[in-house]
Amino acid sequence: MASGGGEKRAWMDDLKKEFTGANEELELAQWKKHSIYRVPAAVRELHPHAYRPQVVSLGPFHHGDEHLMPMEQHKRRAVRHLLRRTTKPLEEFVAAVEEVAPELRDAYQYLGDDWRGQRFLQVMVTDGCFLLEMMRTAEPGGSSGKDKASGAGGNADQNDPVFGQHGVLYMVPYVRRDMLIVENQLPLLLLEKLVSVERSNDAGPKVDVNKMVLNFISPSCKTPPPKDRGLHPLDVFRKSLLSTEEDEEEDASSIVRSATELYEAGIRFRKSETMSLHDVTFRCGVLSLPLIVVDDSTEYMYLNLMAFERLHAGAGNEVTAYVFFMDNIVDLPADVALLTSKEIIKNAVGSDKEVAKLFNGLAKDVALDPKSKLDDVQRSVNRYCRKPCHVWRANLVHTYFRSPWAILSLAAAVFLLAMTVLQTVYTVLSFYQGGNGCDSPLVAPAPR
Repeated sequence: MASGGGEKRAWMDDLKKEFTGANEELELAQWKKHSIYRVPAAVRELHPHAYRPQVVSLGPFHHGDEHLMPMEQHKRRAVRHLLRRTTKPLEEFVAAVEEVAPELRDAYQYLGDDWRGQRFLQVMVTDGCFLLEMMRTAEPGGSSGKDKASGAGGNADQNDPVFGQHGVLYMVPYVRRDMLIVENQLPLLLLEKLVSVERSNDAGPKVDVNKMVLNFISPSCKTPPPKDRGLHPLDVFRKSLLSTEEDEEEDASSIVRSATELYEAGIRFRKSETMSLHDVTFRCGVLSLPLIVVDDSTEYMYLNLMAFERLHAGAGNEVTAYVFFMDNIVDLPADVALLTSKEIIKNAVGSDKEVAKLFNGLAKDVALDPKSKLDDVQRSVNRYCRKPCHVWRANLVHTYFRSPWAILSLAAAVFLLAMTVLQTVYTVLSFYQGGNGCDSPLVAPAPR
């Protein structure tokens, strides 16, 4: 009993000491510094994959996760690229980050003591440099422009799996997604410090980190970035969604229509003369597509073809672009039925619903090369659909020319309307020419 009483007094004394030494104002101020949080287990269990980065860890929370380790070597390559391009020593970048290390550390909630010191500093520098290099890669000409620091031309890094054109197609979409994971954030203060060192010799205007991040995460976003520095990329993106500024007209290529919607807008479908995936054309309102046979082997065949294009730099993006395009126009079973009736799809699996499901599943996490021929086709199709005259003509055709009986009915209606108009004209003319049964007006006789 005495031992139990002593233990009771011990924990009570510990609590009293904690209460006595607690500074509520300081504690509140510390909580306000947090901006990057761990998702509670109860919330995570509802959608486990939604809160888990796929390819890269940014910051300490997911650093060291086994499935993200392959990207660590590319982070170190990013540091090397940045140093080579800027001709600045690593010490300058480290010193700039070290100045704000306490503030950066305070941004993370529940960060353990093992993240104090050089380990935290190393992660901040490498992850920050990686993000800057990825954003540079995605800029127009960023993956192919000449490296001023090294003097190397762009052709040397076209096949780079991360920082070349290949990386823009296959890696950037995943990095964008991972940048929106709430646990996978880097403080924008970190990026601001790294950019300040990178551009210290640049006499041009100051770089807007908010704008740089928003342009990378959402290239089609037309809203201006927030004026004040965001907390992290997710915060910048959130503020762009809440902006009250009017958006400019949406880019035509971003509007994706299904086959039935295109048909109702006046687009006609035709089977191409060849089965080549290159043989996709749009001319004079006619979209020509090659025949595709959908059977039990289609799914694994295209998945492996796309995997090869994704993994082998220089293989191209043609198969992936075709699958992406077909996923856009095949949305529902009705789309499959329409393309089947035009002999573009040969359905060997039986169900139109299964074919639609197959195309929708193939295109998950697939990006279309903006330089692709199919992107040009998509733009041309959307421009055609936006012209009211094409829509009106399509409505006329679909309403009155669906069947021979509808055509006959329209012809009969037009004939009756024409006869009615002629009869009315004849009656009016007869009235004014004295055919109404009344005497003609009196006319004074001419003088003799």
